[in-house]
Amino acid sequence: MTLSIAVTFAQRLVLVLLFLPFSALDKIVNFRGAVRQAAEFSKALAPTLILAGLCVEIFGSLCILAGFADRLAAFIVGGYCAVTALLWKQFWAPGDFWSGGKGRDLFWDFLKNFALGAGFMFITFGTGPADVAGFLAHPFSSSRPYSSVGPNR
Repeated sequence: MTLSIAVTFAQRLVLVLLFLPFSALDKIVNFRGAVRQAAEFSKALAPTLILAGLCVEIFGSLCILAGFADRLAAFIVGGYCAVTALLWKQFWAPGDFWSGGKGRDLFWDFLKNFALGAGFMFITFGTGPADVAGFLAHPFSSSRPYSSVGPNR
């Protein structure tokens, strides 16, 4: 394994480490607690939301690590980060942001979710305008992370 492949794998591993194994395992072990938390958004959809999140965390992470449809997987996981920030990290809701209460703690979690989502967007879209057009033209393509050839179009 060359150094560039090892670095690429390490970058992807660090990005998905939060989800696979930690968050996914927590949802499996503490399924009832996760459903209770999701019920804050929708009681009827709570189990479905948790199962959908579990699928995104497991399959999205594995695709990103393996380089299989990794651009689409990263787009979905990045969107998942944004959605979870908007639904469960509502720093504006407690109304105590400036006094250093729960709102301020949620603000940092909100920003972390969005920053992590932006990291996944680098896998999705690359770093230049041509990469964005390439993803839009071929969303199921791989970025071919472990090849020196470049994205598979």
